[in-house]
Amino acid sequence: MATNLITTGRRKTAAARVRLIPGGTGKITVNEKDGEVYLYDASLLSIATAPLRTIETTEKFDIVVRVAGGGPNGQATAISHGLARALQKFNPEWRAALKKAGLLTRDPRERERKKSGQPGARKRFQFSKR
Repeated sequence: MATNLITTGRRKTAAARVRLIPGGTGKITVNEKDGEVYLYDASLLSIATAPLRTIETTEKFDIVVRVAGGGPNGQATAISHGLARALQKFNPEWRAALKKAGLLTRDPRERERKKSGQPGARKRFQFSKR
């Protein structure tokens, strides 16, 4: 089996490089901070660690993540995506469970650009007939 798997996960403008270290204690480090400190909300931590819970291996790996861009939710989802890819690479038998949970699919939705002649991407300036 491979050691120290490195994969990339993305969501919106957030990109996460995930290093999976087998034989660990379940420690998660994000941008050189403890995972629980960086992912300050329980829901963010839950999103990021969803792949580990899906295949029931929360204590078998140490995870080191470098994440940049986007906001907290985008970063947590990018971490989840990268972690799911790393777990699949580590053990191809886990692919079916991760795929069924929707964790291997890259969410393609991006921010739509602002158009000229209007205040936002879709919003128009107020129309006056008279």
